[in-house]
Amino acid sequence: MQIPLQISLHGIEHSDALYNAIRERADKLEHYYDRVMSCRVVLERAGRHKHKGSQYTVRIDLKVPGSEVVVTHQHDEDLQIALRDAFDAARRRLEDYAREQRGDVKRHSQPKA
Repeated sequence: MQIPLQISLHGIEHSDALYNAIRERADKLEHYYDRVMSCRVVLERAGRHKHKGSQYTVRIDLKVPGSEVVVTHQHDEDLQIALRDAFDAARRRLEDYAREQRGDVKRHSQPKA
């Protein structure tokens, strides 16, 4: 990455283990597309619900040449699951973007009128 990883926590206590887990997952994204220019991860804890508990939202913004890949994922009660699912979705989107850049994705021609 050209710009260092940015991590923001809202309503979540700072934890070295959490930061390290995010760094490891962000580093792995470069294996799927090596031209990631920047990565910003925002973790947010919404207010506690009476029946559901806390809800966590993970947003990942990846800047790649000519585009931006954005993933937002929510999960009730478990931040680790929300983090895992968000990074899995980001990986899939990066793989799709890399395929498009390589020209592996077929583009359907418009039907003739």
